[in-house]
Formats: sequence, C-alpha cells, structure tokens
Amino acid sequence: MKLTVGLGSVDEYIRFSEAGADEFFCGYVPYSWTQKYDTMMPLNRREVLCSNVQLGAFSELEILSSMIRDYHRPVHLTFNSLFYLPEQYPEIAKIMKACMCLGFQSYIIADPALILYLREHNIDCEIHLSGETGEVNSRMVDFFQQFSLKRVIFHRKNNFDDMKAVIDAEKSHGGLRSRTEFEAFVLNEMCQFAGAFCNSFHCDELGHLCRVSYWLEPLRESCGDSSLRQLHPSPPTASPQTSLPHTPDLPDGYLCGATGCGLCALYRLREIGITHLKLVGRGNYNDYMEQDIRILRRALTLLEQSTSEEDFKDTLRRTLFSYKCSKVCYYL
Repeated sequence: MKLTVGLGSVDEYIRFSEAGADEFFCGYVPYSWTQKYDTMMPLNRREVLCSNVQLGAFSELEILSSMIRDYHRPVHLTFNSLFYLPEQYPEIAKIMKACMCLGFQSYIIADPALILYLREHNIDCEIHLSGETGEVNSRMVDFFQQFSLKRVIFHRKNNFDDMKAVIDAEKSHGGLRSRTEFEAFVLNEMCQFAGAFCNSFHCDELGHLCRVSYWLEPLRESCGDSSLRQLHPSPPTASPQTSLPHTPDLPDGYLCGATGCGLCALYRLREIGITHLKLVGRGNYNDYMEQDIRILRRALTLLEQSTSEEDFKDTLRRTLFSYKCSKVCYYL
C-alpha cells in the first residue's frame, strides 16, 4: 500500500518525500479565481488562503513540476468542491489544461457535473473520485465508471464491508476496471461529518464547524406536548489534561493520530484490497506531518513482517504506541 500525503506548500515536497511519502495531493487556486469568487465559491474543499494549505501561483506549480521530475513522486490536484456554477466549468477546464501542460495528469474530483464536462470536452486526465462524492456502494461506483475512473477514494464513514463490496465488484468486471486503485483515510482529521454531507466552510473568515465543541443530550418532552421538545444541555465535564511523556525522537506535544487514526486497521485494509493510504493534514505543523509519515512507514514495515492481524496489532502497540494511543479510531 502506498502513502498519499497532503501537501500544503512546495517547501514540504522534498522533506516529506525523504520521510517516506509515495505521492501527494494538494490544492491549487489561482489568484484570478480568488479575485472573482473569493472563498465563498471555492475551487476545492480547503477554502483557506492565508495559511500553508494550498498553492496560489502558477510559478509554484512550475517549481513543483520540476521537483516531481527529480523525485518521481506524483502530485494529484484537488478540484473537489461539492458543486460549481455552470459558468465555472470552462474556467476550471482552462486551469486544468494549463496544469496538464506541466505534467499534472491526475485530479481529485467530487462534482459529477465537472466529471461529465471534462469527458464531453475530451480532456483526457486521470480522475480520482473524491471521498467528498459520498460513494456508499458498488452500484454508485459502477455508475461513475462510465467516466473511466483511475481511483476511488473512500469517504471517512465507509466501513470494511462497504469498501470490500466495492473493491470486489470492480475486480469482477475484469479489464481496466480490475486495475482501479482504492484509497482509504488512515491518519488525521476524522470528522463527525461525511464530506459529501458537510456544509461547513474551512476558510479564513469562518471557524470550521467540525471543530466547534458539542455534546449530546436526550430530548425531553416539554409541557406535556409531544410536538414540543426542549433540549436541556449541561456542559460536558472537562476531562483532565494529561501531559504526554517526553520522548527524544518525537516533537514536543506530538501524538500520532490525535485527530484520527487507522493504523490498527492496516492489516484489514490490505486484506480487502486497499492500494493507497490517505494521510491528511494540509496546513498542519510540518514536524508533526513528517513524524506521521515516518510512523506510518514504520507501521507498514511491521505489517509486512507480521504473521497475523493480532501479531501486527500487538507489535504495533508495543513499538509505536508504547507511550500513548489517541483512541480516536477511524475504524472500529
């Protein structure tokens, strides 16, 4: 299984490549798009502009293209907003054609209408079906395969059975479809929402809805009228802050998988046919991202050496999580 890592800037490419990343995904938003549409009509699902999250100049793409020729780690560009306006499709196609001239051939896309537009206009790029599409079963993926998908990226809420059903169905078709790649989330940014059903903006002006503190309470009937329900919230009890023991080989404050971890699931992900592992975190602290890559690479080495799932999990806990486990599990 290959490591697909989120890239927030050109500066990270060499560092993350040397740490063990096999390939990358990143956003590119030209200034002309931002000037015209701002962040309220985003080009991808990372609407942030002021921090280290995505590329904003064509010259950065040119530099990145040169790095790819030297390091041979491809970069997939994200055009994965849930939808676009009809008049935006020609603009997006123009941007993509310019990127393709530099050698960027693969694009992560969520909007079915954009996929259709690209194929109808004979733009022969590789399409990775974004997890933001909300693909939930084999029939849904079967529909999208009329557009010749290169890869299916499962969304955060797919379980093992969901993914296995899709993978088995694709392999049963034979031909090019049997060579479809499959990508699953494995580290960071586990969200209570599924991307396709999330209406939050991740931009500079607004706080991420998924990071707003919340808690659940049962609804109670009020005044004997069952049609009226009142929520009786009580602030959650704050859990005591536990400091992590300092370990010389880890950055201060670092905890692998603090916002989402699927390392214990690597054995099963491999068994069901996952080909790529998604390590998200564009804009995260670079030292943390580098450590994530190194730990995931070590976990894959342990996976190759393990004789069973239990053997793998036991070794993983003893070697990589001897100090602390985040207990924020992607796959239960």
